[in-house]
Amino acid sequence: MSPRAGTAGSRRKPSKGDLTSQAILDTAERLLQARSLDDIAVDELASGAGISRSTFYFHFASREAVLHALTGGVVDALYESASSWLRRGSEPPEDAIRRALGASLVLWRKHGAVLRASVRARDTDPSMREFWAGVARRFIDATASQIDGEREAGVAPPGPDARSLAAVLVAMNEQAFLSRSRSRRSAARDRELVDTLTCVWLRSVYGLSP
Repeated sequence: MSPRAGTAGSRRKPSKGDLTSQAILDTAERLLQARSLDDIAVDELASGAGISRSTFYFHFASREAVLHALTGGVVDALYESASSWLRRGSEPPEDAIRRALGASLVLWRKHGAVLRASVRARDTDPSMREFWAGVARRFIDATASQIDGEREAGVAPPGPDARSLAAVLVAMNEQAFLSRSRSRRSAARDRELVDTLTCVWLRSVYGLSP
């Protein structure tokens, strides 16, 4: 999510403004590990980034805007993690689904504090609620399109309306990962969760058991 310099001629180097914005985002994510957004002051975000309060407001309009930016970066990474199934090519469905779910769980573990704060905020913040509605549409549309494509290719059998099925599966993933992100880290339990979700996806979409 952070800006990076690419190879020569491929990407521009991060500007001073990019680095300042990233420092604010990194500070916010660190503080969210232990406290809620409401308990974090703008002055703390500015101090942690090594800038003044006025400079903070040059980059972000509010603490909520910082959370929004953080969440957007994580959601983009989550969508990319899903691409192993959404663009699976010749990879077997079980392998693609398991890889996508495993990568998503890693991101929820790494950025759980941000995602939990964002999920809480959507209950009271209209802009965050609208943001999450857009996220849901993005994931559901892509999942439904993949289900339809698998059915048309004869890989998956006919079943429930693809969009309705996609909505259920996407919501299931969110709730499962949200709950797991709150728990003590356990490689064995994380593998079990990925195995279980993989089984549900395989049976729901392909009529298969792993």
